Amino acid sequence: MRRSGLRRPGGIGDGFSPQIPQMDADAERESRPCAGVTRRVIGAFYEVYNELGFGFLESVYQEAMAIALADAGMRCEREPLVSVVFRGRSVGEFRPDLVVDSAVVVELKVVRTLAAAHNVQVINYLRATRFEVGLLLNFGPTAQVRRFVVSNARKRVPHDLRPSA
Repeated sequence: MRRSGLRRPGGIGDGFSPQIPQMDADAERESRPCAGVTRRVIGAFYEVYNELGFGFLESVYQEAMAIALADAGMRCEREPLVSVVFRGRSVGEFRPDLVVDSAVVVELKVVRTLAAAHNVQVINYLRATRFEVGLLLNFGPTAQVRRFVVSNARKRVPHDLRPSA
């Protein structure tokens, strides 16, 4: 059986190299708020997930994440007390699982699959604080990662909120 003499453009040795514009996905990712921090946190998440697997309590994964982040040279606060402010007055407090490098809120879950309520929890953490970036990490049967960004410019709360001491 004889092949036809037709070849696809761009084949090896045909002298044709089309100039197709390529999106620089790496540059786009790096321009996101806290891109370097989130990339390293997600890397630590997969290290922990691959070493421990599924089935432990959330507190075990929280401790393992703190160790993995410290080993990666990152600062990690576990369950810092954060105030919720309404019209300039504190109306409550919450404790995110982790705050990494004083920049990214990390909420850990151990559920079969993430639900909308989990998303809302992280978004509310971001809306109520100066933090703009949050990660939702699920140590369930399948590892899941969700990243959220709420710009301080879009918030209805003062931008200078800090976690409580």
